[in-house]
Amino acid sequence: MSSLLREEMKRILFRPEGQKLKEFIEIHEPVPGRHFLCVYVTKTKEVHLCVVRSQKSQKSPNNASRKNLHSQFSKRSGLEDSYLKTEVWLLQDLTLLDGRDPDVDDPCFLMHFTTVRSVTAFSCGAKYCLARALVNLCEQHCGRPLTLANYDMAYIKPSCFYSNRGDCVIVMQICFYAANLVCLSMCPVPLD
Repeated sequence: MSSLLREEMKRILFRPEGQKLKEFIEIHEPVPGRHFLCVYVTKTKEVHLCVVRSQKSQKSPNNASRKNLHSQFSKRSGLEDSYLKTEVWLLQDLTLLDGRDPDVDDPCFLMHFTTVRSVTAFSCGAKYCLARALVNLCEQHCGRPLTLANYDMAYIKPSCFYSNRGDCVIVMQICFYAANLVCLSMCPVPLD
């Protein structure tokens, strides 16, 4: 589902502007609708963070409300989803990413710009996934390390060769080894 959502957001919101969506997570917001914290790179190689609100459009709006919808939302797909960038920041303006408490499974974190923006991700894994992406993008595009506080660094900066290749590769390797063990356990062994 998230890969379909990623492709739809890329196609509707980011590609027309020449931007590349690098990472996104779903977040909780007090305003109705689904919300995402997105990280994207512009044509000029600037890295931006933005909050995107996704809202289901009415199935058959009349012309007046349709114009209202188009003016309120930046882009709209034929799949009845409308997207609006509600807040935008530059990654270079991010002075601190604060995970609040590394010893508690807490999906909340703080982004320190000129003001502090509190964000609640849907999971702690999503919070760490975003932090890893921001650390890498800050080193690549800003030429400086991102300042982190209250994160378990073992999950941010990989310490071994295999964890650097991504979570999916690790899971695939584990599944491959498990399948090999199952196959080997089913092979007949001579009892001579």
